[in-house]
Amino acid sequence: MTERKAPVALVLAAVVLAAAACAGGGRDDRPAGGDAAARLDAYLQASHELERFSGSVLVARGGRIVLRQGYGLANYELGVPNTPETKFRLGSITKQFTAMIVLQLEARGLLKVTDTVAAFFPDYPQGDRITIHHLLTHTAGIPNLTDFPDYAATMALPTTPAESLARFKDLPLAFEPGERFSYSNSGYILLGAIIEKVSGRPYEECLRENILIPLGMNDTGYDHAATVLKGRASGYDFADDRMVNAPYIDMSVPFAAGALYSTVDDLYKWDRALSTDRLVPRAVLDRIFTPFKDGYAYGWLVGSSAGRRNIRHGGGINGFSTDISRFPDDDACIIVLNNFNTGFISEISDALAAGLFGQPVEIPRARTVVAPPDEVLDAYAGRYQPDGLPVVFTITRDNGRLYVQVPGQPRAPLWAESETQFFMKSVSFDLTFHKTAGRVTDFVLVQGKRELFARRLE
Repeated sequence: MTERKAPVALVLAAVVLAAAACAGGGRDDRPAGGDAAARLDAYLQASHELERFSGSVLVARGGRIVLRQGYGLANYELGVPNTPETKFRLGSITKQFTAMIVLQLEARGLLKVTDTVAAFFPDYPQGDRITIHHLLTHTAGIPNLTDFPDYAATMALPTTPAESLARFKDLPLAFEPGERFSYSNSGYILLGAIIEKVSGRPYEECLRENILIPLGMNDTGYDHAATVLKGRASGYDFADDRMVNAPYIDMSVPFAAGALYSTVDDLYKWDRALSTDRLVPRAVLDRIFTPFKDGYAYGWLVGSSAGRRNIRHGGGINGFSTDISRFPDDDACIIVLNNFNTGFISEISDALAAGLFGQPVEIPRARTVVAPPDEVLDAYAGRYQPDGLPVVFTITRDNGRLYVQVPGQPRAPLWAESETQFFMKSVSFDLTFHKTAGRVTDFVLVQGKRELFARRLE
């Protein structure tokens, strides 16, 4: 769920191992108190020390805030700390706001989710086959703009919605609309264009007038780089083991798919409103949270975390990773905004959920790094095919370290914990090589609770 080409580790997390919510242990209905806050804080402090997290967190249950705190720095060059008032780019959390505007327009009789794209853009190729419902649920089959080979070279260029549509509208659909789920930022850019067409107003104005002003979300908006925005965090990536400033992206590119900024406090206002009929009638809310394919509803992923029913969405955009995770049956919400673009955001949110509900939380620890001889590393170089997947992993050795790469993505470094076990620092990613008769034959990749077996091709 990123607005740009993600590091290979993030691609594996989102595509290869699937973005499903984790299951957890048994229920615990005790109210969260000081002990829970201490557990969550200890976990977050450790995550920050390992450079997995730098940002702000708000955890609430039963209308009471359990933890509300900033960690690390909003700007590492100036030494400005993160606080609950710090503004972070949201990335794809934007999509739930776009979906809400669409449903508000439907409630006013201005459109229907069964309407086709052709009803608004008659010249859109195959627009008579694609409905708003398909766009909302990522089942339209429209190619994902942020996966295009030239995306990294074009993401810094200001663009209009019409120019973005021109980049993908003539491409063939990946599948018959409604047939299956395939995450597509392009679909939500098209939804933003439909919103503007129907309302006769810019997307940004529709957002402000229909959601932000009614809810008093004064610290949320469409992020414009030229605006002097008090409290805006800077975003950071990691190149090998080194923090770097994130590459520039013009926020007109992600548009209705990922252009918003907010704070943990404002997103908690949003969460509170989603338990009421302040924005749309209750029956409409039920539709927003009803999944269609692969657990995806209208701008939300429906699943489970910590053994509870969970409605959530994450976001990733240059220098930022974010997550809002709601537990409607428990009246609980976890908001994590991170100005490190690492692959730990879902793991952090799930750990906070476990701690909130009284389940064990493993505090992350620094891992031992060893330096195997080059001849040991050279034995692992080659191409590996995962079972049941079309992607091929390429393992190479350079300057005493292994790297993993998939087509179309930059290579990512692997750190050795032993002569057969390797891991990544930017995401939960453990890889173990196996030998048969002295020859490397395969590896097993473990990410969270998921395993992937890959056989060597050469």
